[in-house]
Amino acid sequence: MSIEQMKFAYLKEKGCALTGVRKIPDMGPDDVLVKQLVCNICTTDYGQWLGLREHQGYPMAGGHEGSGIVEAVGSGVKDLKPGDHVAVAYNSCGKCEACRRGHEGQCTSADYKNLTEDGYRGNFGFADYNVRSARNLVKMNPELPPSEAAFLEPLATVCKGISKLRLEPQETVVVIGAGTMGLVNAQAAKAKNCRVIVTELMEKKLQAARDMGFEVIDVSKEDPVEKVKELTDQKGADAVIVAVGNTKANTQAAELVKELDGRILMFAAGYPAPEIELDSNVIHYRRMELIGTFGADMKDFFKAAELLNTGAVDVSKLVEPEKFLLDDIQKAYEHASVPGMYRVSVLLNEE
Repeated sequence: MSIEQMKFAYLKEKGCALTGVRKIPDMGPDDVLVKQLVCNICTTDYGQWLGLREHQGYPMAGGHEGSGIVEAVGSGVKDLKPGDHVAVAYNSCGKCEACRRGHEGQCTSADYKNLTEDGYRGNFGFADYNVRSARNLVKMNPELPPSEAAFLEPLATVCKGISKLRLEPQETVVVIGAGTMGLVNAQAAKAKNCRVIVTELMEKKLQAARDMGFEVIDVSKEDPVEKVKELTDQKGADAVIVAVGNTKANTQAAELVKELDGRILMFAAGYPAPEIELDSNVIHYRRMELIGTFGADMKDFFKAAELLNTGAVDVSKLVEPEKFLLDDIQKAYEHASVPGMYRVSVLLNEE
């Protein structure tokens, strides 16, 4: 079958998501034509739709949490074949210094803000077909639902942070926030055989955390600092993952970790930018670590695929039941941006 055009969705401006048609890129020897099945709407995506991330630029043909099926492969592709189920990693050239060092997430030639010849930014995740480099695709378990396979990228960013946090089995980890990324972090920490405590305010998210088997603190009813101390014999947590982007959570993390050598992972961004209200002497005398994390490298994508493909991380409860067709992209953004939503899937090849 010859595919000459791709139908795609893009953000024209704040609050305005449209669809268009363009010529599909030519395939090179190392490229793969992917029939894209699903792309989930990330916080980054609907944040721009809400007007909170306009620095990303327009028109934005975004979407980076996607999965699909290989339709055709170039002559130089050896590890993928038509019919394989895949999910999308970051674009990377494989040639720059960062890529050669295994830091593909810092690739200097793969900026999503770069304009295509027809004037779009982004990676065309919300499109029915796309041509992608084979090096930026990861094989997925065909039994995994496409909406769950599309969690490859968010879980890869979590794997990056968990690696930097240096978790050890039996450590106590507190995750602030039971949103999508909070619960993905919680599951990844649990897969490291850690004790995981989740703090949250919203009832829907509290219930999701309970359904996943985590110890849960409802901060509308209990002081999280006092409760964590109670649950840890007054010691505090070995590590805290801040999975919500606000000043209170950033500051509270220092009260949740143990007195000496506690580690805090600053996972979440926030717009407008949150602050950290923390005396630097506290960091100094308590030998506290503040660890930043962002993005992922290919080793993190492969680890994420292993966790998803084997069921070690189960994201089935993090996909909203209502899904949207590509033509309904505006409604999809409206739904995804409702407070408390988990991932909303856009179906890319269904009528």
